[in-house]
Amino acid sequence: MIKGINHSIIEVNDTGSDYYERAILIIRPEYASVQRTILEKEARAMLKEMGAPSSFKIKRNTLRLWLLPIAAAAAGALVTALIFII
Repeated sequence: MIKGINHSIIEVNDTGSDYYERAILIIRPEYASVQRTILEKEARAMLKEMGAPSSFKIKRNTLRLWLLPIAAAAAGALVTALIFII
């Protein structure tokens, strides 16, 4: 920590996220007098909204981009096979 600087800090150990183990948030000086429980509640709500890191979201969307056409082709092949069998 830098000497001469005094900040209020909230450490959230249970983030409720699969990706983040713990978060350390620095409180603005004008809100340092607010009740600790309110600040912790807001910190948890903010962390809940964050979700996955952006790189994970991109990989997940890329996977969907490939799986959708493959699933559609398989469904089309199945329908065609059923038509020829019947």
